[in-house]
Amino acid sequence: MDQRQEQLIAVIEVLGRDGLVRQVQRITRWPASIGRSPACDVVLDDVHLAAEHAQVQWDEQGVANLLLMPSLNGGWMGERRLKAGDAAALGGMSNFQLGASHLRWRSNAEPLAPELPLQQHQQRAAKVAAAWVPALLLLWLGLLWFDRWSELNPGSPWVDYSSAVLGPLVVLLGWAGLWSLVTQLFQHRFPFVTHLRRALIAVTALHLIGISLPVLAFAMSWPRLLVLDAMVFPAGLAALLWWHASLVWPRARPWLALAALSGLATLTVLTVARRQEQQYWFGPPYLSTLPPPAFRLVEPKSPQALIDALRPLEAELARQANKDNDASGTEAGGEE
Repeated sequence: MDQRQEQLIAVIEVLGRDGLVRQVQRITRWPASIGRSPACDVVLDDVHLAAEHAQVQWDEQGVANLLLMPSLNGGWMGERRLKAGDAAALGGMSNFQLGASHLRWRSNAEPLAPELPLQQHQQRAAKVAAAWVPALLLLWLGLLWFDRWSELNPGSPWVDYSSAVLGPLVVLLGWAGLWSLVTQLFQHRFPFVTHLRRALIAVTALHLIGISLPVLAFAMSWPRLLVLDAMVFPAGLAALLWWHASLVWPRARPWLALAALSGLATLTVLTVARRQEQQYWFGPPYLSTLPPPAFRLVEPKSPQALIDALRPLEAELARQANKDNDASGTEAGGEE
């Protein structure tokens, strides 16, 4: 005789890899069975599950417990491995895994989060799409145009600006589209505007920093400030990759941050190894261009100060010159 009692007890939510709910199944009687069999109360399409993989039962205190039935793959409750015959308390809300399926138990006694006003979300999204993205795009394209203008001669035709402006624009749109396709693959949505906005924020900030740091170093006579200029781009690229990836895999943000930091550290080590024979590990070896003298805020050093600073090198240069002369004389004597 079936002893099951019909009542609304809870729901079991099937979670996707992104942690979002993909399916909700109501539990209206107990004990409730979970598995691949159509006879189960919660039917899951997962080849890694047994016909009846687990049951939800209630103990004498009225606490829901997850009981594992005989299976090959068992399950997990947090970090605890569950196998056939093991039981775990579910409480008001619990996440667990059966086979390859990520599930969440939510009792009808568990309080719900407050309802969010939909109109505000729509207004905020519309505001971002209508204002921030076009404004950032225009600012970034303006910076690209300014860079190209500073390189060309006065009166150059407009077509000379097209490759410097349109080329990066196409790359940026393709970058945002690629990340949107990845998001579509894992989360079944295509947030192109969100990825484009994040990419625009990053490239615009990096561009502004790339312009301001050399000017500030020149104005204040802080040449070693250019070390930051060499480190900002790889750090900004690592942060942008993490920002995009965290939108695709929000539950893996700590691991994504660790991967981004590891990549940044590896790139830093390779940069130092490649430039270990130079005077400085970071920063440009020389300045190919200088800002206008009007940007200078500190008193320039006199030529005599430069000569005095180089005077300690005089003896070393003389010794090296004598060494080279002696070597040339020895080679000449050998040839005779």
